[in-house]
Amino acid sequence: MRRMTTLVPAIPCQAREWVSLAFILLIILFLSGCKTSKKVGTVASGSAKAHDEFFEAMEEHSFQFNTMTARLNAELKTAKNNMSSRVDLKMVRDSAFQLSVQPFLGIEVFRAEFTVDSIKVVDRMNKRYVAERYADLKGQTPIEFNFYNLQALFTNHIFLPGKQEIDPKQYKRFKLNQEGSTAEIKVKDTMGLLYTFFADGEEKLLSTYITDPSEQYALQWDYSDFRVAEGQPFPMLMDVQVLANGSSQGGIAFRFSRIQTNVPVNLDFSIPAKYKRITFAQIIKSISNSQQ
Repeated sequence: MRRMTTLVPAIPCQAREWVSLAFILLIILFLSGCKTSKKVGTVASGSAKAHDEFFEAMEEHSFQFNTMTARLNAELKTAKNNMSSRVDLKMVRDSAFQLSVQPFLGIEVFRAEFTVDSIKVVDRMNKRYVAERYADLKGQTPIEFNFYNLQALFTNHIFLPGKQEIDPKQYKRFKLNQEGSTAEIKVKDTMGLLYTFFADGEEKLLSTYITDPSEQYALQWDYSDFRVAEGQPFPMLMDVQVLANGSSQGGIAFRFSRIQTNVPVNLDFSIPAKYKRITFAQIIKSISNSQQ
């Protein structure tokens, strides 16, 4: 690995702990120059569409891109503290995406890269890194995702659990209810996790709700403040909540700006030779101990 020197300002111990906690929670969720854009409202459901017609419209209206970059403000929300940080997002569709966390004067302190089969995280404050395959992380988080599911969550797409894309022949796997003001879509994966999606009358995805078979753990990912970005509606606000037994355990709100699509993207991920490799489980244990 190529050696690289990074200058990081001195940060008080308590602040270091909270920055680490914020980033770990971000990963577990599987894990300013902003110009004014035209706001797009949500529309109540009108007349019901045929089953396949509904999903064809939803796919047609979904956000289209080959590459994507964006500036985010991520606000960590817990029962005791709130903390915000700038995050830069770079994505190559169906290949990889990176999140660069820069809470102090635009200086990167964390970088995470998600690929189709693995995750890498560099912690510049503590000079350590993680490189793990998703297959090796099973059982370490209450809800598991593959790369394509996580990509869909960040780009406001409905998805079929564990699949790269939805084939029209697979529309029948979804249960569709169009009786209320929003359409409700449900599907289960092979492990029994229940995925519930809500869409408005223009087939814009408003929310994704995922719960385990026991309904003990859940993830709620809400989309709002739709605006025209690169000629397409996109939710500039994503509110993510982790739930246990129906109660919020904390969450992160993502406020998007500076969205660009189909531009050249460089996904460099150099790790300094002196950085120590640790496991994802070690990071979670370290953060848990620091909060006791």
